Amino acid sequence: MFSTQRQAEILRIVKAQQTCTITELAEAFAVSDETIRRDIKPLIAEGVLLKVHGGVMLPERLDEPPFQRRMQENLEAKRVIAARVCDLVRDGDSLILDGGTTCVHIAQALCARSRLTVVTNSTEIARTLAPRNGNRVFIAGGELRADDSAAFGESALAFIRQFHVRYAFVSVTAIDAQGRFMDAQPDDVSYSLAAFAQAERRVVVADHAKFGHSALVHAFGPDALDLLITDEAPSPALAQVFAAADLEVSLGAPAGTPVGASAEAQTDDPAGVAA
Repeated sequence: MFSTQRQAEILRIVKAQQTCTITELAEAFAVSDETIRRDIKPLIAEGVLLKVHGGVMLPERLDEPPFQRRMQENLEAKRVIAARVCDLVRDGDSLILDGGTTCVHIAQALCARSRLTVVTNSTEIARTLAPRNGNRVFIAGGELRADDSAAFGESALAFIRQFHVRYAFVSVTAIDAQGRFMDAQPDDVSYSLAAFAQAERRVVVADHAKFGHSALVHAFGPDALDLLITDEAPSPALAQVFAAADLEVSLGAPAGTPVGASAEAQTDDPAGVAA
């Protein structure tokens, strides 16, 4: 079978099964794994198929893995980012957090802070921060998503539009090669944009594994935020895109660095929250 014929058959099989491993395809055609990888490479480049761990799937079937699994993915990177956020946020600050796994790790790190005012759509974040250190936590209402127990919809957006905060910290699914910030769910994009509109400083938190990838929804460009906090420097090409948009990139310190050791100078007058 010629390569182009095999590619057509690969597409047919993936469309029927929604996702296939390299091994399954190699066995189906009685060829090596390397031959299958060569066949699917141009299909991935054209966006006809999406590469996932160990195989391929259709673009319209790309979903994030379950929330608890995502909590463990790139765990050290997310903890590095969370420590950097804790370094940035001061006692008494006000902030919005979304319900992404990186922001849940941030909430855990912020247990070291006190008298925070936190607005969130995440029941997990609310549960983590509400009982601690004199914090005030405001949680958005609305329909709860089964995956992460975060509220979404118009009622959640209307709720957070009541507030004015110093920081909005939001997560994303991917940052593509053009510097576009992408998300898996349209509702998450709506929440991020609403959070940005209520904040003095707009911050995306994303580990290095998000760089150079795409997701279902284009959320915003690099000019829509003030700061990107990550664990590793982006590629030179992506760094150039960020620099052209005047986007500051902050790298988290290695694990074990004391909180506050590399804090940037901040004003003494933290923004309040007005309902």
